[in-house]
This record gives sequence, C-alpha cells and structure tokens, in this order.
Amino acid sequence: MTTLRDLAPTRRVARLTQVAAAALFVAACAGNTQPQMSHGQGMSCLDDSAHCIAQRQTALRHLVSRSDRHWVNDQAGPDAYASGVRLFAFKTKKRELSCNELMAGRREAEGAGKVLRGPQGRSLSPAQIARGVMLAEEVSRELAREHSRRCRRG
Repeated sequence: MTTLRDLAPTRRVARLTQVAAAALFVAACAGNTQPQMSHGQGMSCLDDSAHCIAQRQTALRHLVSRSDRHWVNDQAGPDAYASGVRLFAFKTKKRELSCNELMAGRREAEGAGKVLRGPQGRSLSPAQIARGVMLAEEVSRELAREHSRRCRRG
C-alpha cells in the first residue's frame, strides 16, 4: 500500500489537494440544512471552525447550483481564493462551462496567486496563501485541459 510519504512531493501535494477537495464536496453534499446565502457570503470566513466550514460549504453549494453561472464573471478578492470556494466551483462546473467561461475561469485562476501574494492578501497567513496558490494552479491546469478538449482555437 502506498503512503503519502512514498509519493513524490508534487504528487503528495496533488493527492492532499484531492483529499481536501473530496472532503469538502462530501461534506457539502451531506445535507442542505444551511440557509441559502446571498452572493459572496461565506467566502471570507477562513478559519477551520465548524461555523466557517458550514459557511464555505453553503457558499460553494450556492455557486454550483446556480443555473445562470453569473458568478463566473464576478470580481473576487483574496478571501475568495484563500477559502477555495470559487476555485472549487470552477473545478466542479468545468464540464458545464462555455468556452468563454472556461477562459474566464482560467484567467482568474492564473491571477489568483498574484492577488494572494499581493497587498490585498496581507491579512492571510502564509499557509492560506500557499494552499490558495496550489489550488489555483491545479484549477488553471484543469480548465486549460477542458478548454483544449472541447473548444476550437481561433
């Protein structure tokens, strides 16, 4: 049996990201007992308290359940990237996004690291920044693959 220690460092990071994503999605699907959130709520609650986890789960559920996907073109700040909500939403919805939405998501994911490391991200811990950057890089790659698979160039 392979352990995390046996995996190469990059594979270990990718595996940890997948495990974290799976845990978030399983918890998000466990029940819809939280109230519906207005746009943007829940993305700035960054600690690991039960309250913040529930807010992030509800915010993610709210984004992925919207049929209009208006959130794709909304501006996001460092808290939205540090919480992972928007990035997980792009990751979850990638097969349903239009070619233009895939490109918008990819540009956003590619720019997330700069936002997290910039002056707006000063209130974040180094660990929050590192996790956000890793997730953004992964999401950027996934959206690029999906775009190249489905969308014509030109």
